[in-house]
Amino acid sequence: MTRTVYVNGDYLPESEARVSVFDRGFLMADGVYEVVSVLGGKLIDFEGHMVRLKRSLSELAIANPLSDDEYLAAHRDLVARNAIIDGLVYLQVTRGNPGDRDFAYPPEDTAPTVVMFTQSKPGLAEAPAAKTGWSVVSVEDLRWGRRDIKTVQLLYPSMAKMEAKARGADDAWMVQDGQVTEGTSNNAYIVKGNTIITRQLSHDILHGITRAAVLRFAAEAQMQVEERAFTIAEAQAADEAFITSASAFVMPVVSIDGAAVGSGKVGPVATRLREIYLDESRKAAV
Repeated sequence: MTRTVYVNGDYLPESEARVSVFDRGFLMADGVYEVVSVLGGKLIDFEGHMVRLKRSLSELAIANPLSDDEYLAAHRDLVARNAIIDGLVYLQVTRGNPGDRDFAYPPEDTAPTVVMFTQSKPGLAEAPAAKTGWSVVSVEDLRWGRRDIKTVQLLYPSMAKMEAKARGADDAWMVQDGQVTEGTSNNAYIVKGNTIITRQLSHDILHGITRAAVLRFAAEAQMQVEERAFTIAEAQAADEAFITSASAFVMPVVSIDGAAVGSGKVGPVATRLREIYLDESRKAAV
């Protein structure tokens, strides 16, 4: 069964969807994206993703082509048309098609390109890895300096992910100046004693929507949170480690560069935060 996708206001079979070869998303990675999880046919953290989308577009001076209500309607239409129960909706907005290739931005009246598509992920919230945990390896962070903008230029994170797989791990934690920035597509955390530690917001990391929600839930559960950078050695010596993302939610990390974290098994803090996040997110889903 072919998927129905959204391209600039039209709903099309994926085999008929087209974007110009001159689109700046293709030529220059000149665009941004968001991914919204779907659980039980409803959208998780949708409002937060729209806030970040508008910030990313503003930082790149790309006009926002749709209203929040229009984005929401399109997301819901795609979920319904593709019969998504559990899965993901990807949204990409590029600077559009200027009709030719040029480093300079096209005229301001160039229409942005909007593409949306779904991925069906049955049992997304019941991933077996949540019971066993991930292994991660460290790699040097060679990305550009504005990681807070969620752009479509994902080549280096893809390279880092492939390096991790080649080394027998599930993911990579990127390191800059001796300190962990984040994972290839997620925010990184350690737990020491009663304290959850994660890098503070800046241009160095993505301002994760799941991150914001998890930290809020942690505070409400009377857990102590410290926002600061940490090293790989500190992470290896921690009691627990985990990551957060829109598609993995809260995922425990049990091994870093071959060294077991804590007992080497999934710990109580990550387990509890995953439970809270999923429960509260389902209640607030749209």
